[in-house]
Amino acid sequence: MKVATTDQQAGVTATRRLARILTALRATSPAMNVELDHRTPWELLVATILSAQCTDQRVNQVTPNLFRRYQHPHEYASADPAELEALIRPTGFFKTKARNLIRCAKTVAEQFHGEVPDTMEALTTLPGVGRKTANVLLGNAFEKPAIVVDTHVKRVAGRLDLTRHTDPEKIEMDLQRLLPADQWTEGSQRLLLHGRYICLARTPKCRHCPIYADCRWKGKTAR
Repeated sequence: MKVATTDQQAGVTATRRLARILTALRATSPAMNVELDHRTPWELLVATILSAQCTDQRVNQVTPNLFRRYQHPHEYASADPAELEALIRPTGFFKTKARNLIRCAKTVAEQFHGEVPDTMEALTTLPGVGRKTANVLLGNAFEKPAIVVDTHVKRVAGRLDLTRHTDPEKIEMDLQRLLPADQWTEGSQRLLLHGRYICLARTPKCRHCPIYADCRWKGKTAR
């Protein structure tokens, strides 16, 4: 008879803990949606690029006018940089973001016939698109299993002792091992929203935390 190794036992324990954590988060917040307003995969891609170093709320204030002015990748590809920069200025780093949007749109228009690709390999060839942005698209626009690791997921996963890594891709792999594929998108989104609204970086709201008992962070405050 095979005896489970210490690492295997630890993996089973972590898997059960994460399942318990997500059950508790579902009970307190049944809805789970990406908070960037969009109607199409292209709009979600644009909004996600704009969300770098910016809140989703601010992006959602900018995109209505932006989406009225430019509707398709070929329109962004031929956009006047100064006009585009003016429209997205409130999101910060607007020159870099405008440049990335124009280059990304040209690639989508020329190499993918104006359609946002739906694989990690293709998405990460687009200018300004890394694994995090690609996973947002895969999980929310194309309904494919995808784990988004942003600053919130990184913080929460570390505090919950779900990973010992700080590199986003390694955290993604750790969470993939702990969750069934059909829960990747939902699970990572719940961790993200928990970090955004409860498990804050500087002043976490521990007294309101629904998963307080499963938190192993030494910095958590007494309830």
